[in-house]
Amino acid sequence: MEHTHMPLKNKVALVTGSAGAIGYGVCKGLLEAGASLAASDLPGRRLDELTRDLEQIAPGRVLGVPLDVTDAASIDKAFETIIETFGGIDILVHNAGIAMVARLRDIDMDEFRRLEKVNVEGTLRILQAIANHMIARATGGDIIIMSSKTVPAPGAGFGGYSATKAACYQLGRIASIELAPHDIRVNMVAPDAVLSEGKFTSGLWEKVGPDRMK
Repeated sequence: MEHTHMPLKNKVALVTGSAGAIGYGVCKGLLEAGASLAASDLPGRRLDELTRDLEQIAPGRVLGVPLDVTDAASIDKAFETIIETFGGIDILVHNAGIAMVARLRDIDMDEFRRLEKVNVEGTLRILQAIANHMIARATGGDIIIMSSKTVPAPGAGFGGYSATKAACYQLGRIASIELAPHDIRVNMVAPDAVLSEGKFTSGLWEKVGPDRMK
């Protein structure tokens, strides 16, 4: 369904971590605003299903892109595919990330290192790639990084997750300073866990939702 008011018409948006509750909602909103969309996530059934679902909303404006934010080669290939298809990227919504719920004294260090790799290293890698791309195009752009409510308002059990999201927030703040001279705006959003139903669900809600619904 096409909307009459489409402020993002002729813009191209890349969303990482598209196949979850927040990612899916962001993708739908961008399409409804008129953007062409590269919806990315790890390769597999969820990404394929997401792409088919979004294509029904905006036929011809959706590209499903396999992307692992921790893998430089995967990022390079994804960017090449998007640029070949749409010509460039005007908007990045970086939503890829994983959750952990554990008290500090119980955190498994291997799990924490994985959390750090995806949430912090993944954010830095995608920031580097999109910054270089937007600077080379010299047309400005918008970057939105998904932080978390647990950064300004931490709670028990969220120490590891909150720490990695705080690092993402700081990377975003510094990126906003460094990229402002290139007319690239960087902003952060800090959502809570999102109640989700249907095919595209929130990993964090699956961990904390049952207790919150009591």
